[in-house]
Amino acid sequence: MKWGIRKKLIIFLMLATILPFGTAIGITYYQTTNSINDQFVSTNHDLIAKGEQELTVYLEDIAQMTTVLYRYEPLMSVMREGISGDIGSNQGEIRRALAYLFNTRPEIEQMHLYIDKEKDSFINYHSTISGRGEYEDILSHPYYAQLPDHDDFYLIEPPHEISSYNNMSFIPKSQSTKVLSFHSVIRDVPAEDILGFLSIDINLSRIGAVADRLYTKDAEELFIVNDQGIVVYSSNEEMIGEPMKESWYEPIKEQPVSTKSLEWDEGVIVFDQFSGPVENWYIAKRIPYDVLYQIARQTAYTNILIGIVTMVVVLVATMFVSFKITAPIKVLISNMKRVEKGEFKADFESLGNDEIGMLGKHFKSMIEKINELIEREYRLEIENKASQLRVLRSQINPHFLYNSLQSIGTLALKANGTKVYTLLTSLAAIMRYSMNMKDDIVPLSHEIRHVKAYLQLQKQRFDDQFNFHLVIQKETEGILVPKMILQPIVENCFKHGFDQHTDKQSIILSAAVQENGMLKISVKDNGAGVTDEQLTLIRHELYSGAEKSSASIGLKNIHDRLVIYYRNQADFSIYKNGEEGFVVSMSIPVEMPKEGN
Repeated sequence: MKWGIRKKLIIFLMLATILPFGTAIGITYYQTTNSINDQFVSTNHDLIAKGEQELTVYLEDIAQMTTVLYRYEPLMSVMREGISGDIGSNQGEIRRALAYLFNTRPEIEQMHLYIDKEKDSFINYHSTISGRGEYEDILSHPYYAQLPDHDDFYLIEPPHEISSYNNMSFIPKSQSTKVLSFHSVIRDVPAEDILGFLSIDINLSRIGAVADRLYTKDAEELFIVNDQGIVVYSSNEEMIGEPMKESWYEPIKEQPVSTKSLEWDEGVIVFDQFSGPVENWYIAKRIPYDVLYQIARQTAYTNILIGIVTMVVVLVATMFVSFKITAPIKVLISNMKRVEKGEFKADFESLGNDEIGMLGKHFKSMIEKINELIEREYRLEIENKASQLRVLRSQINPHFLYNSLQSIGTLALKANGTKVYTLLTSLAAIMRYSMNMKDDIVPLSHEIRHVKAYLQLQKQRFDDQFNFHLVIQKETEGILVPKMILQPIVENCFKHGFDQHTDKQSIILSAAVQENGMLKISVKDNGAGVTDEQLTLIRHELYSGAEKSSASIGLKNIHDRLVIYYRNQADFSIYKNGEEGFVVSMSIPVEMPKEGN
């Protein structure tokens, strides 16, 4: 039985389609699952690592709340001397301190303050502060008993049902909830004598809000476990506050630090270890294989469907194959070989109106496009070289500019042009200071010297119509401040305050260390000032993320830099200077915070 060429072609094309396509589907599925596994693990590890960092900062913030009391001297005096000396006043100080701390965090459920001097105990439950109570056997509390000899000043008690300290607060059963307790010891620094204890009970709402962003509900599981193996938070609420019993927990603790995941039973465990004060805590996320490989299965099903459709199309198309297509194919092959040799030109007009004819048409179009692209790339390269040459020609060596100004100043001095020499010296100093990109932090005296040179140039411009005064406390000159925080403010005085202002103009720049240890710098002018509406608009642009206008962009940039360098310790304010004029004032610490504090 002889097989015709059509049958052979059909069988061959079917085999040539099914075998490679089936193999490709298998290989693709295998590689996709491996790739998805690695990518999914890496992505989820990055996600829980960010969640771990956010939770670490949050827990540290709660633990550090006790340190606020050290800065409230009236309360510290009560802690040292006891309450009996002036019961009314002293209890008022305690109530103010507890109310202030309670209102700083919405998730705080209860606070307990113990004063060791007279064994006094106070409770703040839901903003209701108890009266004075006695707590004789304070060390019977297991966490208070550990604190005196503990390396750190606080301990974190795992989640538990909220309960009354010393039976001094009434907690309805309807309001019973699980809380995380922070127990801290208060010492009389630097003597290190124990003055008392402070406990803060917080609900798990904030921790839950962070944790819920780290996993997909009803598909994945999340666990946060402390150093004692107690579940601090879990996607399964029944496990919160209970010992961690999952079989994979102990193995992940034995993994090297660089390990991000562990395959276990029907899924993958992605985990990370906490850092900082809770460095022995773990956060783990369990991802079932069904979720992990869902995309891979969908891809495989799609490929199989495409393969079936392709096989049907190939079978139908083969029925219409004819020997007549060989001639135009040979022409195309001949032209392709010429293209391979670098001759981008077709020697045929048309190969017909069928698919081969369209192929020939697109082949010609492709050759023309290649020629066009080659020519365009060549022109772009030439233009790029020309642009680079223009940039090189336009660069000016700053040292050349300084030397030129110095030479002009020397000629002016020889011609008795002392004023010209002084102005050129000021201009050179301004340019040298502005172009120096090495130093971001400078002594205040450098900033003052830079502003003074700028004001001297403006003084020459306005003559008797302008005066300036520098009131600088000697102790401030060595304080380190961010560079270029004064000159833009002074420049704003001329740009916005003195524009079309005919009266005599003045600027007062002052700097002094305040009693609270802060460096206060203010710039006052007697310019046109601003209206109340303009002041409100500028303040809105300054303190919010609103789009900056040309009138406030300089102030906004200075304010943002102060926030970056000093965080929330810096104060930057603007207000009107009487009927006319404008004042910019800033208060910053005399010592710049160290990175990480």
